[in-house]
Amino acid sequence: MAALTRVPYPSPCYSSRGGAGCRLIVLHTAEGARTIESLGSFFANEANQVSSHAGADDQAATIGVYVHREDKAWTQGNANPSAVSLELCAFAAWDNAEWHRHSNMLDNCARWIAEEAAAFGIPIKRLSADQAQSGAAGVCQHIDLGAWGGGHVDCGNGFPMDEVLQMAGGAAPLLPPPGPAPAPPATPSSSAPPWPGRYLAWPPIMQGSDVHTWQVQMAARGWPLTADGQYGPQSEEVCAEFQREKGLTVDGIVGPDTWAAAWTAPVT
Repeated sequence: MAALTRVPYPSPCYSSRGGAGCRLIVLHTAEGARTIESLGSFFANEANQVSSHAGADDQAATIGVYVHREDKAWTQGNANPSAVSLELCAFAAWDNAEWHRHSNMLDNCARWIAEEAAAFGIPIKRLSADQAQSGAAGVCQHIDLGAWGGGHVDCGNGFPMDEVLQMAGGAAPLLPPPGPAPAPPATPSSSAPPWPGRYLAWPPIMQGSDVHTWQVQMAARGWPLTADGQYGPQSEEVCAEFQREKGLTVDGIVGPDTWAAAWTAPVT
Protein backbone atom coordinates (compact mmCIF):
# COMPACT_ATOMS: atom_id res chain seq x y z
CA MET A 1 0.00 0.00 0.00
CA ALA A 2 1.59 3.30 -1.11
CA ALA A 3 2.22 5.98 1.50
CA LEU A 4 -0.25 8.84 1.73
CA THR A 5 0.65 12.39 0.83
CA ARG A 6 0.33 14.27 4.14
CA VAL A 7 -0.40 17.99 3.74
CA PRO A 8 0.19 20.04 6.92
CA TYR A 9 -2.42 22.53 8.14
CA PRO A 10 -1.13 23.14 11.70
CA SER A 11 -3.65 23.78 14.45
CA PRO A 12 -2.79 25.59 17.69
CA CYS A 13 -5.36 23.45 19.49
CA TYR A 14 -3.32 20.61 20.93
CA SER A 15 -1.46 19.61 24.08
CA SER A 16 0.74 16.89 25.51
CA ARG A 17 -0.54 13.36 25.96
CA GLY A 18 0.82 13.62 29.49
CA GLY A 19 2.63 10.31 29.26
CA ALA A 20 -0.43 8.35 28.12
CA GLY A 21 0.07 5.71 25.46
CA CYS A 22 -2.03 5.75 22.32
CA ARG A 23 -4.19 2.61 21.99
CA LEU A 24 -7.18 3.87 19.97
CA ILE A 25 -7.56 4.82 16.31
CA VAL A 26 -10.81 6.79 16.21
CA LEU A 27 -12.84 7.74 13.13
CA HIS A 28 -15.08 10.82 13.02
CA THR A 29 -17.24 12.73 10.54
CA ALA A 30 -16.63 16.47 10.23
CA GLU A 31 -20.34 17.32 9.86
CA GLY A 32 -19.73 20.41 7.74
CA ALA A 33 -16.31 20.79 6.16
CA ARG A 34 -16.16 19.01 2.80
CA THR A 35 -12.43 19.45 2.13
CA ILE A 36 -9.29 19.00 4.19
CA GLU A 37 -8.45 22.64 3.46
CA SER A 38 -11.68 24.02 4.90
CA LEU A 39 -11.38 21.70 7.88
CA GLY A 40 -7.85 22.98 8.38
CA SER A 41 -9.12 26.57 8.40
CA PHE A 42 -11.61 25.67 11.12
CA PHE A 43 -9.00 23.95 13.27
CA ALA A 44 -6.57 26.85 12.75
CA ASN A 45 -8.90 29.16 14.69
CA GLU A 46 -7.74 28.91 18.29
CA ALA A 47 -11.07 30.28 19.50
CA ASN A 48 -12.80 27.08 18.34
CA GLN A 49 -10.77 25.01 20.86
CA VAL A 50 -11.06 21.86 18.76
CA SER A 51 -8.79 19.84 16.49
CA SER A 52 -8.11 16.38 15.10
CA HIS A 53 -4.90 14.71 14.06
CA ALA A 54 -5.87 14.32 10.40
CA GLY A 55 -8.63 14.75 7.84
CA ALA A 56 -9.67 12.91 4.69
CA ASP A 57 -11.75 14.06 1.72
CA ASP A 58 -12.15 12.92 -1.90
CA GLN A 59 -8.62 13.86 -2.99
CA ALA A 60 -6.86 10.64 -3.97
CA ALA A 61 -4.06 9.38 -1.68
CA THR A 62 -3.99 12.65 0.30
CA ILE A 63 -4.84 13.63 3.86
CA GLY A 64 -4.56 16.83 5.86
CA VAL A 65 -2.51 16.80 9.06
CA TYR A 66 -3.55 19.22 11.81
CA VAL A 67 -1.86 17.83 14.93
CA HIS A 68 1.28 15.67 15.12
CA ARG A 69 0.48 12.11 16.14
CA GLU A 70 2.71 12.35 19.24
CA ASP A 71 0.55 15.21 20.58
CA LYS A 72 -3.01 15.17 21.90
CA ALA A 73 -5.74 16.52 19.61
CA TRP A 74 -8.94 17.92 21.10
CA THR A 75 -11.83 16.03 19.55
CA GLN A 76 -13.04 13.11 21.71
CA GLY A 77 -13.35 14.31 25.29
CA ASN A 78 -11.67 12.24 27.96
CA ALA A 79 -10.42 9.78 25.33
CA ASN A 80 -8.07 12.35 23.80
CA PRO A 81 -4.88 11.22 25.59
CA SER A 82 -5.31 7.63 24.39
CA ALA A 83 -6.40 8.27 20.81
CA VAL A 84 -5.26 9.32 17.36
CA SER A 85 -8.14 10.71 15.32
CA LEU A 86 -9.25 11.16 11.71
CA GLU A 87 -12.04 13.46 10.54
CA LEU A 88 -13.81 12.27 7.38
CA CYS A 89 -15.21 15.22 5.42
CA ALA A 90 -18.61 13.58 5.50
CA PHE A 91 -21.82 13.29 7.51
CA ALA A 92 -23.03 10.65 9.96
CA ALA A 93 -26.41 10.75 8.21
CA TRP A 94 -24.95 9.28 4.99
CA ASP A 95 -26.26 5.86 4.07
CA ASN A 96 -24.06 3.05 2.83
CA ALA A 97 -24.69 3.92 -0.83
CA GLU A 98 -23.56 7.51 -0.31
CA TRP A 99 -20.37 6.40 1.43
CA HIS A 100 -19.57 4.20 -1.56
CA ARG A 101 -19.80 7.24 -3.85
CA HIS A 102 -16.67 8.50 -2.04
CA SER A 103 -14.22 5.69 -2.78
CA ASN A 104 -11.17 7.97 -2.53
CA MET A 105 -12.20 9.06 0.95
CA LEU A 106 -12.67 5.45 2.06
CA ASP A 107 -9.31 4.53 0.57
CA ASN A 108 -7.63 7.48 2.31
CA CYS A 109 -9.21 6.38 5.58
CA ALA A 110 -7.94 2.82 5.17
CA ARG A 111 -4.42 3.94 4.31
CA TRP A 112 -4.34 6.34 7.26
CA ILE A 113 -5.47 3.56 9.63
CA ALA A 114 -2.70 1.31 8.32
CA GLU A 115 -0.04 3.99 8.78
CA GLU A 116 -1.15 4.96 12.29
CA ALA A 117 -1.47 1.32 13.33
CA ALA A 118 2.11 0.72 12.20
CA ALA A 119 3.39 3.85 13.98
CA PHE A 120 1.76 3.02 17.33
CA GLY A 121 1.72 -0.78 17.18
CA ILE A 122 -2.09 -0.84 17.34
CA PRO A 123 -3.87 -3.91 15.90
CA ILE A 124 -6.21 -3.26 12.99
CA LYS A 125 -9.30 -4.75 14.57
CA ARG A 126 -12.73 -3.34 15.22
CA LEU A 127 -13.53 -2.62 18.85
CA SER A 128 -16.95 -2.79 20.45
CA ALA A 129 -18.03 0.13 22.61
CA ASP A 130 -17.23 -1.87 25.76
CA GLN A 131 -13.76 -2.72 24.46
CA ALA A 132 -13.00 0.84 23.37
CA GLN A 133 -13.96 2.21 26.79
CA SER A 134 -12.25 -0.47 28.87
CA GLY A 135 -8.63 -0.41 27.75
CA ALA A 136 -8.49 -2.53 24.58
CA ALA A 137 -6.38 -1.47 21.61
CA GLY A 138 -7.82 -1.19 18.11
CA VAL A 139 -10.03 0.89 15.82
CA CYS A 140 -13.42 2.38 16.63
CA GLN A 141 -15.83 5.13 15.70
CA HIS A 142 -16.52 8.19 17.82
CA ILE A 143 -19.90 6.79 18.87
CA ASP A 144 -18.15 3.80 20.47
CA LEU A 145 -16.55 6.09 23.07
CA GLY A 146 -19.92 7.00 24.58
CA ALA A 147 -20.10 9.74 27.18
CA TRP A 148 -16.39 9.21 27.94
CA GLY A 149 -15.64 10.45 24.42
CA GLY A 150 -18.13 13.32 24.41
CA GLY A 151 -21.38 11.52 23.57
CA HIS A 152 -21.28 11.79 19.74
CA VAL A 153 -22.91 9.52 17.13
CA ASP A 154 -20.43 9.57 14.24
CA CYS A 155 -19.57 7.90 11.86
CA GLY A 156 -23.17 6.66 11.55
CA ASN A 157 -24.86 3.37 10.74
CA GLY A 158 -24.09 3.58 7.01
CA PHE A 159 -20.32 3.78 7.38
CA PRO A 160 -18.68 0.61 5.91
CA MET A 161 -16.41 0.02 8.89
CA ASP A 162 -15.59 -3.62 8.22
CA GLU A 163 -14.75 -2.95 4.57
CA VAL A 164 -12.42 -0.09 5.49
CA LEU A 165 -10.61 -2.19 8.10
CA GLN A 166 -10.16 -4.99 5.59
CA MET A 167 -8.75 -2.49 3.07
CA ALA A 168 -6.37 -1.32 5.80
CA GLY A 169 -5.03 -4.83 6.21
CA GLY A 170 -7.19 -6.10 9.02
CA ALA A 171 -8.85 -9.49 9.10
CA ALA A 172 -11.93 -9.93 6.93
CA PRO A 173 -15.13 -9.97 8.99
CA LEU A 174 -16.88 -13.29 9.17
CA LEU A 175 -19.81 -13.69 6.79
CA PRO A 176 -22.89 -15.72 7.72
CA PRO A 177 -22.61 -19.24 6.33
CA PRO A 178 -24.61 -19.64 3.15
CA GLY A 179 -26.30 -22.81 4.44
CA PRO A 180 -27.11 -26.00 2.57
CA ALA A 181 -29.28 -24.39 -0.09
CA PRO A 182 -29.23 -26.16 -3.45
CA ALA A 183 -27.10 -24.61 -6.19
CA PRO A 184 -28.99 -22.28 -8.57
CA PRO A 185 -29.77 -23.76 -11.96
CA ALA A 186 -27.28 -23.18 -14.75
CA THR A 187 -30.10 -22.76 -17.27
CA PRO A 188 -31.99 -19.51 -17.80
CA SER A 189 -35.08 -18.88 -15.74
CA SER A 190 -38.14 -16.81 -16.53
CA SER A 191 -37.48 -14.67 -13.50
CA ALA A 192 -34.67 -13.60 -11.20
CA PRO A 193 -34.57 -12.98 -7.44
CA PRO A 194 -35.46 -9.38 -6.58
CA TRP A 195 -32.59 -6.99 -7.18
CA PRO A 196 -31.08 -6.23 -3.73
CA GLY A 197 -31.41 -2.48 -4.19
CA ARG A 198 -27.73 -1.55 -4.23
CA TYR A 199 -25.19 -1.55 -7.04
CA LEU A 200 -22.40 -4.09 -6.56
CA ALA A 201 -19.16 -2.36 -7.52
CA TRP A 202 -15.45 -2.22 -6.73
CA PRO A 203 -13.43 -0.49 -5.28
CA PRO A 204 -13.79 -0.64 -2.33
CA ILE A 205 -14.67 -4.29 -1.77
CA MET A 206 -18.37 -4.77 -1.08
CA GLN A 207 -19.62 -7.68 1.00
CA GLY A 208 -22.92 -9.32 1.79
CA SER A 209 -25.44 -12.04 1.06
CA ASP A 210 -26.48 -10.29 -2.18
CA VAL A 211 -22.89 -10.51 -3.46
CA HIS A 212 -22.77 -14.18 -2.51
CA THR A 213 -26.09 -14.91 -4.27
CA TRP A 214 -24.91 -13.31 -7.51
CA GLN A 215 -21.53 -15.06 -7.36
CA VAL A 216 -23.14 -18.48 -6.82
CA GLN A 217 -25.39 -17.95 -9.83
CA MET A 218 -22.53 -16.80 -12.05
CA ALA A 219 -20.40 -19.77 -10.97
CA ALA A 220 -23.32 -22.08 -11.77
CA ARG A 221 -23.41 -20.57 -15.26
CA GLY A 222 -19.78 -21.63 -15.70
CA TRP A 223 -17.93 -18.40 -14.95
CA PRO A 224 -14.59 -18.77 -13.04
CA LEU A 225 -15.70 -17.00 -9.89
CA THR A 226 -15.20 -17.80 -6.21
CA ALA A 227 -18.42 -17.34 -4.24
CA ASP A 228 -16.84 -15.71 -1.17
CA GLY A 229 -19.40 -12.93 -0.65
CA GLN A 230 -16.85 -10.21 -1.49
CA TYR A 231 -17.22 -8.10 -4.64
CA GLY A 232 -13.65 -7.31 -5.62
CA PRO A 233 -11.54 -7.26 -8.80
CA GLN A 234 -12.35 -10.88 -9.76
CA SER A 235 -16.08 -10.23 -9.55
CA GLU A 236 -15.75 -6.97 -11.49
CA GLU A 237 -13.82 -8.71 -14.28
CA VAL A 238 -16.38 -11.52 -14.58
CA CYS A 239 -19.22 -8.99 -14.50
CA ALA A 240 -17.69 -6.92 -17.31
CA GLU A 241 -17.10 -10.00 -19.50
CA PHE A 242 -20.66 -11.18 -18.88
CA GLN A 243 -22.03 -7.74 -19.79
CA ARG A 244 -19.97 -7.70 -22.96
CA GLU A 245 -21.22 -11.16 -23.95
CA LYS A 246 -24.86 -10.24 -23.34
CA GLY A 247 -24.79 -6.82 -25.00
CA LEU A 248 -25.27 -4.92 -21.74
CA THR A 249 -23.55 -1.70 -20.72
CA VAL A 250 -20.00 -2.76 -19.84
CA ASP A 251 -19.08 -1.11 -16.53
CA GLY A 252 -18.32 -4.06 -14.24
CA ILE A 253 -21.16 -3.02 -11.93
CA VAL A 254 -24.07 -5.31 -11.04
CA GLY A 255 -27.15 -3.12 -11.42
CA PRO A 256 -30.77 -4.18 -12.05
CA ASP A 257 -30.24 -5.26 -15.69
CA THR A 258 -27.04 -7.22 -15.02
CA TRP A 259 -28.58 -8.83 -11.94
CA ALA A 260 -31.65 -9.99 -13.88
CA ALA A 261 -29.57 -11.24 -16.83
CA ALA A 262 -27.58 -13.52 -14.52
CA TRP A 263 -30.74 -15.62 -14.21
CA THR A 264 -32.68 -14.92 -17.40
CA ALA A 265 -30.10 -14.55 -20.19
CA PRO A 266 -29.28 -17.65 -22.27
CA VAL A 267 -26.24 -19.63 -21.13
CA THR A 268 -23.76 -19.48 -24.01
